[in-house]
Amino acid sequence: MPAKTVKVMLLTHTPDPEKTCALAARMCYSHADVDALKEKVTAQDQAKYLDRVISSGHHSVLEHASFTFAVEGVSRVLLAQLTRHRIASFSVQSQRYVSLKDDFFYIVPPRIRELGEDAVREYEQQMDMMHLWYTQWQERLGNTGEGSNEDARFVLPSACETRLTMTMNARELMHFFSLRCCNRAQWEIREMATQMLMLCREVAPTIFKYAGPSCLVGPCPEGAKTCGKMLEMREKFK
Repeated sequence: MPAKTVKVMLLTHTPDPEKTCALAARMCYSHADVDALKEKVTAQDQAKYLDRVISSGHHSVLEHASFTFAVEGVSRVLLAQLTRHRIASFSVQSQRYVSLKDDFFYIVPPRIRELGEDAVREYEQQMDMMHLWYTQWQERLGNTGEGSNEDARFVLPSACETRLTMTMNARELMHFFSLRCCNRAQWEIREMATQMLMLCREVAPTIFKYAGPSCLVGPCPEGAKTCGKMLEMREKFK
């Protein structure tokens, strides 16, 4: 079955991101030169200082650390949501230059899986039919590579898998996680965001200590639409 699930990899990041951000923060409040500041910023010192800086709301220093991710097994539905986050860089697999004739993968929503095998089978048949339409249009358009792909792709489903590379700075990631780790976020982007956060915490635990849905550090901002699971979310992301 050519179904895919979300997979996130942290490709690279600013070397020693927490030291970089701590140094930037100290420079704002010190007469010392860079060499003197670098000597002051020890691992223990930077963690305490960064924690204090972040808690005080001085988040601009987090923009000095960036993180680059590779993402596979996500749909075009997710892509439409992800690219609304404008303070980021995206490189996405092209449906014009990459033919899906032999490599057609798609995402099966969990709620369809929960309906049982018959529902999943019906969904897969629908995906297969759309893939057939795609290959038929490629042929009718002359199988000219990108020339036929760019128009044949119009019949592809939103469920179609895509792959991408993206880069965000730590401040934007904090904002991204506050929105997309929330229970009210769409399930697919929520899973991707959660994987991203876990990877970020491995390399920058102090920066991302309070990262996650907004209810981690304050009241739920969703009002009447709250999921009502604030304590569960705090336990999950603590």
